[in-house]
Amino acid sequence: MENQSAIRRLLPYIYWLVGIFAIYFLLNYLISPFSSGISLNLKTVVARVKEIGTFLVGIGLGLGLIEAYFYQIFFRQPSNPTTRIIMRSLQVVLGALVLLTLFAFFEITDLYRLGDTFLATVIHIPLTLFGTIQKALLGAGVAKASAGLWSGLVLSLIIIIIYGVIHLISIPRHSRLGLAYLLVLPALIGVLFLIIYPFLFEIKLAFSNASLGTQATKNAQYGLIYGWNNLVTLFTGKVAKDARFFEVLGRTVLWTVINVTFHVGGGMALALLLHRPMKLQGFYRTLLIVPWAIPTTIAAMALRNEFDSRYGLFNILLTDLNHWLTSVSQGTVNIIGIGNLFSWLSAHIGPVSWKQDPFWAFVSILISNIWLGIPFMSVIILGGLQSISKEYYEAAEIDGASKWQQFVSITLPLLRPVLTPAIVLGVVWTFNKFDIIYLITQGGPQEKTDILVSSMYKAAFQFYRYGFTAMFALVIFVILFLFTLFYLRITNGLKSVSE
Repeated sequence: MENQSAIRRLLPYIYWLVGIFAIYFLLNYLISPFSSGISLNLKTVVARVKEIGTFLVGIGLGLGLIEAYFYQIFFRQPSNPTTRIIMRSLQVVLGALVLLTLFAFFEITDLYRLGDTFLATVIHIPLTLFGTIQKALLGAGVAKASAGLWSGLVLSLIIIIIYGVIHLISIPRHSRLGLAYLLVLPALIGVLFLIIYPFLFEIKLAFSNASLGTQATKNAQYGLIYGWNNLVTLFTGKVAKDARFFEVLGRTVLWTVINVTFHVGGGMALALLLHRPMKLQGFYRTLLIVPWAIPTTIAAMALRNEFDSRYGLFNILLTDLNHWLTSVSQGTVNIIGIGNLFSWLSAHIGPVSWKQDPFWAFVSILISNIWLGIPFMSVIILGGLQSISKEYYEAAEIDGASKWQQFVSITLPLLRPVLTPAIVLGVVWTFNKFDIIYLITQGGPQEKTDILVSSMYKAAFQFYRYGFTAMFALVIFVILFLFTLFYLRITNGLKSVSE
C-alpha cells in the first residue's frame, strides 16, 4: 500500500514529464523540418503574448472593478450618517463613470451618432479623463507605445483607491441576494457585449443603405425608408445572384424538415438499440459519437471528396453495383421476368453527377448533414431513456401492454422534456447550417442548393449589400422565433410530464 501511495504521489510529475517530452518531440521532429517558411522568432512571440496578455488583463481588471463595485453596494454599509453622504457620493460617481463609458463605447462603435452635441461631450467624459492622463504621462517621458496601457493602469489605481476609501468608512452587512447578483454579473456583461449589443447593431444596420459603395457604415444613411426598401427588395428582388427569397425559403424548409426528421428518427432508433443490455455497449456508444466529435470542417471536406464523380466512394460503389446488375441481366437468369428486372435496374442505377445535377447536389448535402446530425440526437435521447424508471415498463407488462403501446404511452411522453428542446435546437441549427453547404457545394450548381443563410452570406460577402443582409438576418430570426413559439405552444413542450 505504501508503494502504491508513493507511485500515486509521483503520477502528476510523471504526467508532466511525459507531456513536456511529447511537446518537444512534436516541435523537434514533426514541425521543425517543415518550418523553413515560418517567420517565427522570440521577439514575435513576446509581442503577440504581450498583446493577448494586455487584452486579457484589461478584461479581467474591468470585471474585477465592476464586481468590487457591486460587492460594496450589497455587502458594505455606511458606519454613520456623515460617511453615508461620502460613500454614496463616491458610488454615484463611479456608477456614472461606468455608464458613461458604456455609452461612449456604443457611440464610438457607431451604434448611434451624437455628433458634436452637449450630450456627446458628457458621454465622452471618461475618454477625456483617460486622454488627459495619457497626455500627462507623455509629458512625463513615457513612451507613446505604452502610454495607453499606463493610462489605464493609473485610472484603475485611482478607482481602487476610491474603493479603499469606501471600504474604510463602511462596515460589513448581510445581503441575502448579493452573492447571487455577483455570480450572475459576469454572465450579464458577456451577454450585453456578445449578444445584445451585436443584435442592436444588426437592427440599426437593417435600416440603412450600407454597402460597399457607402464604404460600409462610414457614409451610410439610416432611416425607416431604407429599412422598408431592404424588406421590399428581399421579398420581391434577388437575394443573391439569381435566387429569389421564397424559392430559397421553400428549399430551406424542405432541407430542415428532411434533416430533423432523419435526425430524430435515426437518433431514436439508435438510442433504443443502445439502451438495451448488450456486450460492448460502451464501445458502441463511443463509436456512435465519432461523426459528431469530428470537426465539421474536416468531415465536410472529406465528404466533398467522396462525392467526386470519378474518384468518390459513392460513385465507385454505384459503378460496381451497375456492373453486377448488368452482368446478371445478361446472364441466363430469366425466370419470370427477373432478367428484365435486372436490365431495368442496371439502366437506372449507376454513377451520379453529384456536383453538376441540382437534385443530386441537394441529396449529397442531405446525406452529409444527416450523417453528422444523428449522433447528437442519439446521445440526447439516450440520456432521456436512461432517466425513465423501469417500474413503468414492469407495470405496463403486468397490464398486458405491447412493446408499441409502452413506447407510445410511456417512452414518448416521458421523453417530451428532452425531445422538445432537442428538436427546437435541431431546427434552429439545421435552418442556419451554413458550413456543410458552403464546404460541399458552395450553393451550386446555379444556386440550387443554397438555403437562406448561405444566400445571406453571398449577399454580404460577394455582393457587399450590408444593410440588405442585416434585414435578411432579422427576417431569418423572426421566422425561427415564430416557429419556436408555435412549436412550444402546440406541443406544450415546456410543461413537465406530471402537468
